[in-house]
Amino acid sequence: MDFLVSGFAAFVIVLVLLAIVIVFMGVTIVPQGYQFTVERFGRYTRSLQPGLGLIIPFIDRIGTRVNMMEQVLDIPTQEVISRDNAMVQVDGILFFQVLDAAKSTYEVRDLERAIQNLAQTNLRTVLGSMDLDAALSQRDSINVKLLNVIDQASTPWGLKVTRVEIKDITPPLDLVEAMGRQMKAERLKRAVILEAEGVRQSEILKAEGEKKAAILEAEGRREAAFRDAEARERSAEAEAKATHDVSEAIAAGDIQSINYFIAQKYTEAMKEIGMARNSKVVLMPMEASALIGSLGGIGAIAQEVFGDTGGNSKSGNRPSKGSVPNSE
Repeated sequence: MDFLVSGFAAFVIVLVLLAIVIVFMGVTIVPQGYQFTVERFGRYTRSLQPGLGLIIPFIDRIGTRVNMMEQVLDIPTQEVISRDNAMVQVDGILFFQVLDAAKSTYEVRDLERAIQNLAQTNLRTVLGSMDLDAALSQRDSINVKLLNVIDQASTPWGLKVTRVEIKDITPPLDLVEAMGRQMKAERLKRAVILEAEGVRQSEILKAEGEKKAAILEAEGRREAAFRDAEARERSAEAEAKATHDVSEAIAAGDIQSINYFIAQKYTEAMKEIGMARNSKVVLMPMEASALIGSLGGIGAIAQEVFGDTGGNSKSGNRPSKGSVPNSE
C-alpha cells in the first residue's frame, strides 16, 4: 500500500514537472525591434510581436528571428565602365528596413546577400549610362536613381530601402592627372578671359569718361560763347544808345556832350595803346592842358559845323566886320 502511494506521488510530481516544462516551452519573449515567425508543422502561421508570445509546444516552433530595425549594408568596391569608356572604382552604402518579417524570410534566401548583389548590379547600370564628368558631379542624381530602382526591386521581399549613398568614385591615376591639367588650363583660360574683360571694361569706361569730358567742355565753350555774344550784344546796345543820346544832345545844341563822348573814346584808345604788348614807347600829348585844348578845338569845329542858334540871335546886334554905321 505504501508502495502504491509513493509511486502515485512520484507520477504526479513528474506530471507537474512535465506541465511546467511544456508551459515554459510555449512561452516566448520577443525583444523590442524584432519579430519571430511561427511555423506549425513547417508552415508559416503568424509573426510574434515584441513582448510575451505563446505557442503550442511540439506543434508550433519559432522559425526565424527577424531584425525589424533599420540596418546598414556596405556595397563593396567594384570597377565600372562609364559611357565614355572611363574605368572607375565605386563603392557605397545602403540603408534598409524590414517591414514584413514573413516576406523577408520566405520570399528570398540570404536577404543581405541579395540586397548587396542587387545594389552592385544597379550601380553598374546607372554609372554605365553616364559620362565620367557627370558621374563625378552628380552624385545626388545617382543616389536618387539607385534608391528608386533598388527599392522597387526589393519590395516583394518586404523591405524598404531608405537611403543609398555613393562613398567614393576613384578614376585611374593617369586620368586624374589629365583632369588636373585640364582644370589648370581651364582656370588659366578663365583668368585670361577675365583679364581681357577687365581691360575692355576699363577702356570702355575711359572712353565714356573722355566723351563726357569732351561734351562738358563743348557745352562750356558754348555757354561761354553765348555769354560773350550776349555781353557784346549788350555792349553794342549800350554803345548805340550812348551814340543816340549824344546825337540827340548835339542836335539839341549841347556841345559838351560831344566833347565828353570824344574825350571818352580818346581815353579808351590811349588805354588800349598802352596795354598793347608790342608797344614799348608811345609819344603822345599826355598833358591835361593838351587834352583839354584838343577837346576845345573839336568843340569849336563842331560848333562851326552845326551852328549856334543863340549866337545867331546876338550877332544881329553886333556890327559885322567892314560894315558902315548909319550916319544919323
